[in-house]
Amino acid sequence: MLETGSPAPDVVLEDTDGRAVRLSDHRGRHAVLVYFMRSTSCPVCNRHVQDLVRHRDEFAADDLRVFVAVPEDRRTAAAWKAERGIPFPVLTGRHGTPHEMIGLSRKVFGSLQQSGSVLIDSQGVIRHAHGATMPTNAYHRKAILAAVQALRARR
Repeated sequence: MLETGSPAPDVVLEDTDGRAVRLSDHRGRHAVLVYFMRSTSCPVCNRHVQDLVRHRDEFAADDLRVFVAVPEDRRTAAAWKAERGIPFPVLTGRHGTPHEMIGLSRKVFGSLQQSGSVLIDSQGVIRHAHGATMPTNAYHRKAILAAVQALRARR
């Protein structure tokens, strides 16, 4: 898993329209929050995404771009996004899963995909990174909001 304070890796993902999304493309412009879901069928992860949706105006006011990364293929991701009315770009991996690219692996005999979140500031430095095997522990709203508030204070 990535470490807070370290430079963000130049990860290239793909949105549901098939366009390449480089996290480094946001460097120098705005901060990025990526929530890595265990799966689109995970009810706990879906509640976490809804919490992100509820905070979208606050994130937008802080010039923070939110992305949701899923381990499924692009077609499954697009259907889930449309069905749930997700306002954020939904990302998949181009080769492997987005999760593997940042160190969120499969645990417990390879059966449970880890989930988590990463906040990268506008300079490309990781300001929050958290992952967990159980989805109930993978989303720390208070820690994310505190990291966003710290970004606000740095301006």
